[in-house]
Amino acid sequence: MELATQPLSKARTTWLWRLIATATSFALFGLGGLCLRVFILPLLALLPGSSEAHHRRARRTVSQLFWLFIRFMARAGVLTYEVSGAERLGRPGQMIIANHPSLIDVVFLIGLVRDANCVVKQSLWQNPFTRGAVRGTGYISNDGSMGMLDTAVGALEQGQTLIIFPEGTRTCPGQPPSFHRGAAAIALRGAQVITPVVITVNPATLTKAEPWYRIPSRRVHFSLRVGADIEPQAFAAQGPAPKASRALNDHLHHYFIKELALNERSAPRA
Repeated sequence: MELATQPLSKARTTWLWRLIATATSFALFGLGGLCLRVFILPLLALLPGSSEAHHRRARRTVSQLFWLFIRFMARAGVLTYEVSGAERLGRPGQMIIANHPSLIDVVFLIGLVRDANCVVKQSLWQNPFTRGAVRGTGYISNDGSMGMLDTAVGALEQGQTLIIFPEGTRTCPGQPPSFHRGAAAIALRGAQVITPVVITVNPATLTKAEPWYRIPSRRVHFSLRVGADIEPQAFAAQGPAPKASRALNDHLHHYFIKELALNERSAPRA
């Protein structure tokens, strides 16, 4: 009986530790967001330079802090991760397109790309823990307006790297990603190159349907794989803008479904 209960007791202790570490991580993230808003970004804004220079400083600072946050979660035993092809991220006029399986996908990508702009959901502008960061960095609000599309295109034309999640929200558990056509329209108008990043999380966690405290029975592994570049000009030549946008969106959608299916078949089982 003693031998049978020892592994269960160890597993329970490990699970409790990861729950505490996860709670600590979220608390640190919130505290860090407030510190950015109240102290760090206002101090950076006092430095000389144009509005765009202030945004670049803020984006680099947020990127570094986000990567420290990922490293903390890894050291604390909350997650493990692997990144393949990160050296190809961060090029001028590059549009990085990723699927969105978990809450912290954007933290991973912004942490990997030191001076990236990002299209983020509008609710972050009202969140007291995040609104300082998204305003100070000049991130783009995904409010669905034509103004948002024009702003995103302008960022790419200025040589910025732009991160976008075409789903607009986290993937519903058990469902394939569903891409909105806005990302394709932006890419056709402003991107020099499109680079897909396929993100998998095993086991699933921090999905749209789960609260943060419902952690899985074992440590989570994040995999980010940078795919081959896609040339938007090849789709722009297919006809009028609506047709080209639909063709590019379909191509991206099928690409991610195929890659995620391959990852699912090769993923280790619990």
